[in-house]
Amino acid sequence: MVRKVTILFIIYLLLNILNLFLIDKTFVYANTRKDFAQVLGEISDLKNNAESYQFSASYKADLSEGFSAEIQSGDARAANLKAFLRKYNSDLYNHAEKIIEVSDRYQFDYRLLPAIAMQESNLCRLIPENSYNCWGWGIYRTTVTRFDSYDDAIETVAKGIKKNYIDQGLVTASAIMAKYTPSSKGSWQHGVNTFMKALE
Repeated sequence: MVRKVTILFIIYLLLNILNLFLIDKTFVYANTRKDFAQVLGEISDLKNNAESYQFSASYKADLSEGFSAEIQSGDARAANLKAFLRKYNSDLYNHAEKIIEVSDRYQFDYRLLPAIAMQESNLCRLIPENSYNCWGWGIYRTTVTRFDSYDDAIETVAKGIKKNYIDQGLVTASAIMAKYTPSSKGSWQHGVNTFMKALE
């Protein structure tokens, strides 16, 4: 009888320990999910508000006067575009500001030029030698349009997109595709839309 009670007591203790362990794991899991949800919410809020703000901090070389920091409003598109271009190790990285500047001047979404470049040349990785032509602009069979520099190419392609597409009412990837690359069966449009979405 004593042996039976001892065995039941040991089982009782083991079940209680298991129960406490499971309660602890459930609590940790619930808190982790809550923390993830909070972090994801904060990221979403930052992403939604980051389009028009860029944050920076500065300090004085002479720290005897103390440390100062400030938050300035600014255009975060360049940082967003540079992060995208860096991710793909693109030669366009140093030309992000130029892409934004000409897109603003010609009044179209700054994401369009890099999205087309990604679709046409994997962001300048697969271009005719010494052409600086990441957009497949004026490339037909053996004909290759060459530019003097990436800035020259960005300027020419942006101006051409504005004149030959945007001003003609061709403002979606699908509409642009019909004229830009009529032989595409939709993959061009899908790629451009995908890369524009990646830049959001």
